[in-house]
Amino acid sequence: MATELKVVQPQGWPRPKGYSNGMLAQGPLLFVAGQVGWDPRTGAFPRGFAAQFDQALKNVAAVLEAGQATPKQVTRLTIYVVDKREYLGALKEVGAAFRATFDGHYPVMALVQVVALVEDEARVEIEATAALG
Repeated sequence: MATELKVVQPQGWPRPKGYSNGMLAQGPLLFVAGQVGWDPRTGAFPRGFAAQFDQALKNVAAVLEAGQATPKQVTRLTIYVVDKREYLGALKEVGAAFRATFDGHYPVMALVQVVALVEDEARVEIEATAALG
């Protein structure tokens, strides 16, 4: 059974591009721990921010699948980056990776620049919440 998510948009606000202001969902929740952009079997990081972002999304999707969920059931993403300029410089590639994983679904999102991530080579870490009900 597919989760029915309702986008919450305050009246009179402009529609955001690439995310939603709010999501209403019911049912069990799946919390996905922060996923960095490495190969989970080897620990190797690809070169470049966009490649790490793409791999981090694939890692989130793998955890979702293991929990019997899909990216279309994600209600919230928090994206941690070590350099917001690096993120902004890769927006075209980041957008393509996001669309390939989420296929027109735009959950609530926050992007946070941090001093560092636990893994020294990591440029991005993404955590998610999905509604399975």
